[in-house]
Amino acid sequence: MDTIGNLFSFITGPVSWIIVQFHKLYGAIFGPDTGWAWGLSIVSLVIVIRICLIPLFVKQIKSMRNMQALQPKMKAIQERYKNDRQRQSEEMMKLYKETGTNPLSSCLPILLQSPFFFALYHVLSKIASGDTIGSLNQQLVDSAREAHIFGAPIAAKFMDDPGTVQALNASLLDVRVVTAIMIVMMSASQFFTQRQLMQKNVDLTVKTPYMQQQKMLMYIFPIIFAVMGINFPVGVLVYWLTTNVWTMGQQMYVINQNPTPGSKAQEHYLQRLLKSITQHGEVRGRRKRNVIQAIVAKGPDRNDNERSFIGSLAKAGFTAQADGTVRKVDPAEAEAEAAAVRRQQPKRQTKAKRQAAPAQPGTAKTSLEKKADQAEPEESQPGKATPARQAKSGQRKGHQRPKHPSSKK
Repeated sequence: MDTIGNLFSFITGPVSWIIVQFHKLYGAIFGPDTGWAWGLSIVSLVIVIRICLIPLFVKQIKSMRNMQALQPKMKAIQERYKNDRQRQSEEMMKLYKETGTNPLSSCLPILLQSPFFFALYHVLSKIASGDTIGSLNQQLVDSAREAHIFGAPIAAKFMDDPGTVQALNASLLDVRVVTAIMIVMMSASQFFTQRQLMQKNVDLTVKTPYMQQQKMLMYIFPIIFAVMGINFPVGVLVYWLTTNVWTMGQQMYVINQNPTPGSKAQEHYLQRLLKSITQHGEVRGRRKRNVIQAIVAKGPDRNDNERSFIGSLAKAGFTAQADGTVRKVDPAEAEAEAAAVRRQQPKRQTKAKRQAAPAQPGTAKTSLEKKADQAEPEESQPGKATPARQAKSGQRKGHQRPKHPSSKK
C-alpha cells in the first residue's frame, strides 16, 4: 500500500490542504487535538469529493440503465457471432455507439475516487510515523497523532502490533474493537447499497447474465472490503464508511425519484403519484408531469407498471394528457380510452402458431426451424419409397412434408 500511496503522492498536497482547512474550522469548535476535529475533517473531505462527482454519478446511473436495456441485443450478437470474436467486438462497439452507451461510465466514480483514497492513506501513514507531508507541518502532525476516535488513533490499524499502538498512546484492544466495528459497518453498507439496487431498481422482466453478475458483486464486494479493511488506518475507514453511506443515500434518492422502468421502485413511485393525483385532482410538480408525459408518449410500448397506472387513473376518473397533465372525465369514458390503448397492444402468438406460420421471403430461419430441417428425411430417389411419418402420441401436428409421387400409399 505504501508503494501505491507513493504513486498518488501528486495529490497528497491538495488532500492535506483540504483537511487542514476543515481542521481549522472544527478545531475552533471541538479543540484542535480532538478526534472530532480530525474525524470531521476527513468526513468533510469525502463530502467535497462526492459533490464534485455528482455529474459522474448521473452518468453512471444512465449507463447502468442503458447497459441493462441492451442486454437482450448483446446476447443476440454473442449468439450470432459466437465463432467470430472480431466481428462480435465490432458489432458490440457499433451497438454502444448507436445507443450512446459507455460501459466504463459505471466505474468512473470509483476510479476517480481512487487517487484521493490512496493519497489520504499516504497522509495517514506519514502521520503515524511522525513525518510532515503537504500542508501538515510538525505541529499538526503531532496534533493528529494525539487525536483518538472512540479511543483509537486515526493513524492506527487493526493489524498493528502492540508496540506501534502504544507509541500512539492507545491500547491494542481499543484499536481492534473500533476498527472491527467500522469494518463491519463499511461492509454492511456496501452490501445494503447493492442489495437495494438489485431488489428495487432493476427491471425484473430482463433476465440476462448482467443481472447474475450484479448479484454476484453484491456478495463479493463486502468480502473484499472486509479483507482489505484490516490493513486500513482508522482515518481511511472513516473515509470509506462515509463514502459508502453517501452512496447509499444518493442511490436511495434516485430510486425514489427516478426509478428504472419496469422495476419495483417504479411500481411504488407510480402508486404514490396516483395517490397524489386522486387527492389533489392534478399533477403537482414539473418532474411528475415529465414522468406522465413520457408514459403517454410510449403508447402501446408501456410496461406493466405503466399500463396499470393508466388503468388506475381511468378507474379514478382521470385521463393522462400528452403534456403530462391529467383531465377529469367520466369514469366510463376514461375506461373506454384505456381499453382502446390495450387493444393497440399486439398480442403474443402461441408457440404452435409461430412454428406453423409460413416464413416470409428473405427472413432468416430460427434455430427451431433449422433443427426441423435437419430432422427431415432426404428426398427419396426414383424407385425408393419414403415411408410416411406418423405423429407420435402427444406430438403437436404441423405442416407435413408432401410425399414423393413414387412412394407407396
